[in-house]
Amino acid sequence: MRVAHVITRLIVGGAQENTLASVLGLREKPGVEVSLISGPTTGPEGSLEPRVANIPGLLTIVPELVRPVSPWHDWLALRKLTRLFRETRPDIVHTHSGKAGVLGRLAAHAAGVPIIVHTIHGPSFGPFQGSLANFAFRAAERRAGRVTTHFVSVANAMTEQYLAAGIGKPEQYTRIFSGFDLEPFLNAKNDLALRAKLGIGPDDFVIGKVARLFEHKGHFDLIAATTLLARQHPKVKLLLLGDGNLRVPLEALVRGGPGAELLHGRVIFAGLVRPEEVPGYIGIMDAVAHLSHREGLARVLPQALAAGKPIVAYDCDGAREVCVDNETGFLVLGKLEAIPDDLLPDQMPALMDSLTAREYGKLRSNPIETVAHRLRELITKPELRTRFGTRGRELVKEQFPVQRMVDELHALYLRLQAEVRR
Repeated sequence: MRVAHVITRLIVGGAQENTLASVLGLREKPGVEVSLISGPTTGPEGSLEPRVANIPGLLTIVPELVRPVSPWHDWLALRKLTRLFRETRPDIVHTHSGKAGVLGRLAAHAAGVPIIVHTIHGPSFGPFQGSLANFAFRAAERRAGRVTTHFVSVANAMTEQYLAAGIGKPEQYTRIFSGFDLEPFLNAKNDLALRAKLGIGPDDFVIGKVARLFEHKGHFDLIAATTLLARQHPKVKLLLLGDGNLRVPLEALVRGGPGAELLHGRVIFAGLVRPEEVPGYIGIMDAVAHLSHREGLARVLPQALAAGKPIVAYDCDGAREVCVDNETGFLVLGKLEAIPDDLLPDQMPALMDSLTAREYGKLRSNPIETVAHRLRELITKPELRTRFGTRGRELVKEQFPVQRMVDELHALYLRLQAEVRR
């Protein structure tokens, strides 16, 4: 069985880590040959390419496969992918992410690949876009969907959204959770030396977030909630792992935005950390908050639960499938509305000047105060943190082992091959 995985870029991110874990795990299966095709890795989010660059014959970079919409580059990438598939003749092409998902599936179909699988890591269309972009991306997904043999969803929420958009049939979807190596998270400890290195005291309450500093990840909301908490809980610290295009405006918000005097010394930008270091950082967190307003299923949520940490998340896409309200954490209803995704850094000062901290929370038309209230409960009720963390570990140990993900993918491939041969 020859399987080619295709992804747009190998930045540090959940979809990319899922793809690498799948590729490396499938290589261990007898009779399976796996290759990986990616566009160039660009951007401030960091790169996972070094993990696979030295494995002979595994990784092929297609320079024309770029993330932004570019008709010329997209046409060239489609031609090159089609040629690659015709030359290598894979039995299965398995695509990931938006651009590679569409171009890779169309190229595989043109090359006569018998089985085409696509993993939906997150929504590529929806109300978060303008009407024209939403129409274009939905149309592209429908076109690619017509040549897709099977869809893998990282959460049932993705299946529901794509079926509602008229893409595929229910029997074409399988949910496979994005597994990972549990052991480093299960063994994560509260390392006081790491706390001290970051300026965090042993008795500080650390709210953590692991995500790219990107528009839809909810960092503004979490900073606003931290501002509300800070008046009553002077030991609160907010630890942000990751980098991205919002680093400058987020730092400006902390330095000079509403409630900046309350945030002074409380918000720590750890920047990019290597994926293998993430368990250590989660180990020093007391709770993990992920307020993304679009996300298939944030990888950090099960990772936090594996480390025994309670979670707070917006009820967004697949979050409820691991953030079971009042069982593994708190699920907060509401969606982000007010600060636009395309806000430029030089527009941030004017926004900040016009708002008080409380007005900032109110403006967003979302439950920032509820987030603050739920975090306050976790601060004041250690027994609640223990209960959520214990139940979360049980859930994750059952459903998120990386080997389970690989085994389920392999079983799906074998089933699809058997169906094609009938």
